[in-house]
Amino acid sequence: MSRVGRLPIPLPAGVVVETNENEVVVKGPKGELRRALDPAMSTSVKDGKLLISPLSGDDHGALHGLTRALLANMVEGVSNGFERLLEVVGVGYRAQKVGEKLVLQVGFTHPVEMSPPSGISFAVEGTNRIKVAGIDKELVGEVAAKIRAIRRCDSYKGKGVKYVGETVRLKPGKAGRAAAKKK
Repeated sequence: MSRVGRLPIPLPAGVVVETNENEVVVKGPKGELRRALDPAMSTSVKDGKLLISPLSGDDHGALHGLTRALLANMVEGVSNGFERLLEVVGVGYRAQKVGEKLVLQVGFTHPVEMSPPSGISFAVEGTNRIKVAGIDKELVGEVAAKIRAIRRCDSYKGKGVKYVGETVRLKPGKAGRAAAKKK
């Protein structure tokens, strides 16, 4: 048995878990999430806690822990939600929200527009901070990664889109190499 999988998931007030054969539905104040489970896993709710256990005696350690982590993220998402913060760095680089769309001006000849998928919302703080929020942790991370991939920070000037708190190691460039050779 997995050590992570054995841990019960506490259900906050207002969160309801329903299980149908191989599908789990988690409903909470922020919304509803569904996930199909592997047939080797079973779920049960006891004393306000969600328990995951393997059906057969086979060792499903990794699958057991994965299932528990996915269900814990679903419970967290419908109760509190998830968000990723991105930062736009560079002279003339900026982000703005037009209606529901996110419009980025990051050094291309045209602004880049991105529509949020259902369940995701964008917020722009100032002209250089983007907040991607939603209840599905996987979807929030995927959308944030797509925004970052539009223009990743380059390693010479550090201009582009990065996660807040991410460090970009800058290379010295040609001037640094030329000075090192003269000595």
